[in-house]
Amino acid sequence: MASTTPFLTAIAARRSAYALAKESPIPNDRILEIVNQALKHAPSPFNVRSARCIVLFGEEHSKLWENAYKVTEEATPQAIGILGPKIKGFQDAYGTCLFFDDAEAYNELSPRFAALSRTYSEWEEHSSGMHQFIVWTALAAEGLGANLQHYQPSITPYVNKTFDVPASWTLKCEMVFGKPTAGADPKPKTHLEKALRVYGA
Repeated sequence: MASTTPFLTAIAARRSAYALAKESPIPNDRILEIVNQALKHAPSPFNVRSARCIVLFGEEHSKLWENAYKVTEEATPQAIGILGPKIKGFQDAYGTCLFFDDAEAYNELSPRFAALSRTYSEWEEHSSGMHQFIVWTALAAEGLGANLQHYQPSITPYVNKTFDVPASWTLKCEMVFGKPTAGADPKPKTHLEKALRVYGA
């Protein structure tokens, strides 16, 4: 369970999982608790807490990926042979967590901090990534598989209209999750000796 798995062990176990069933080893309330914990505790610039999430289960999850298939087929019919089966796989999963950033939240900062946040927009991206990583890792520790997708802006009009998304929210990504039905592929070899430098130790 996420509450008892050692942190580094949970990080090492988190992988992209694409073979997912429309099942979950934990109740929806636990999934929502994990998302809420990320929203509450993930770092954000000046503690602005601008991250927002919408979690989809059941038909709402399935309809999202039906729309993704439709708009992808219309926009890039030459690619649907490759992307179509992937999108159908997302639809077969249990749920989707949509991640957003709310520009209006920055208006609550002091003028100085608000100006800094707009100047360094990468801070928002860093925070969004940490929210995604926390949810993904915690779901994996609970026995759920997940993968991260970026079908915005093509699905953004559907998402905004269907879920009454405020105009100040920007869709960042879609995290698909469900019960894994196959093991993860082996991790590729990495050359960590090139990834880390240490001076002064």
